[in-house]
Amino acid sequence: MPSSVTNTIGEVKTVLTIAGFDPSSGAGVTADLMVFAAHGLFGTSCITALTVQSTMGVRAFYPVEASILSDSLACLDDDLPPAGIKIGMMGTRAAVATVCDYLERLRRRGSDIPVVLDPVIRSSSGRELLEPEGVDLLKKRLLPLVDWVTPNHSELGWLTGRSDIKSKEETVRAAEDLQREVIGHGGKPLNVLATGGDIIPPDDLLVTLASRHHWMSGEHVETSSTHGTGCALSSALLCRLVLGDDLITATRNAKSYVAEALRSAVPIGRGRGPMNHLWPIR
Repeated sequence: MPSSVTNTIGEVKTVLTIAGFDPSSGAGVTADLMVFAAHGLFGTSCITALTVQSTMGVRAFYPVEASILSDSLACLDDDLPPAGIKIGMMGTRAAVATVCDYLERLRRRGSDIPVVLDPVIRSSSGRELLEPEGVDLLKKRLLPLVDWVTPNHSELGWLTGRSDIKSKEETVRAAEDLQREVIGHGGKPLNVLATGGDIIPPDDLLVTLASRHHWMSGEHVETSSTHGTGCALSSALLCRLVLGDDLITATRNAKSYVAEALRSAVPIGRGRGPMNHLWPIR
């Protein structure tokens, strides 16, 4: 890599999203780029799949060829190496493998940038967004390469084989199981942020590298504009980490960002509309 290449543009840091394209801009790369901009960061993107969706739900998705993903990541890294990476929907096993190859190259190069994984397995409307072979590879190879994972309770259950996580005690045990499983696959301990937006009360659990548990209270915002909340939270978390927040502060600031994005959203579309991702600069 040329010595002149840095991960900033002037004083603005560059962050990368690897995710699917949502044409309604409630989630995926277009939403991630808005979250990055709202935090004063410059966003780049690598699209893993094209989806056919609106606020009414996902109708179909079309994976991008793995060779295109690989070329895109190499091209961006050569010119705009990221100060942090958010990973969202991948769709196929081939996409997961390509992202793993990229992260392994970064690690061999000595990179210690934060990598946040939002494990998108199914859409809120119930459509499968990652084939079963991809889920298996995500668990065995990708999780050991990231620093953070941000599953909701359903995703935490899919990752750990726990079909019905309801209580706080069950959430803690599942998060610890996930940490142990990652270590068992040769990875380092990772921070697990089990998000509670799909339960009542919507409290989040952070289990840190040191296996310390932090419950963070949430609030229920009465709105129909809830499309992409998990996507936005993981992207906001990455932004706060890149901007220098510690683990607890980054999590709290990311939660506050999403809460205000929900509170200030206006109805768009006939279904679950997008949040107000750009509220800090509007």
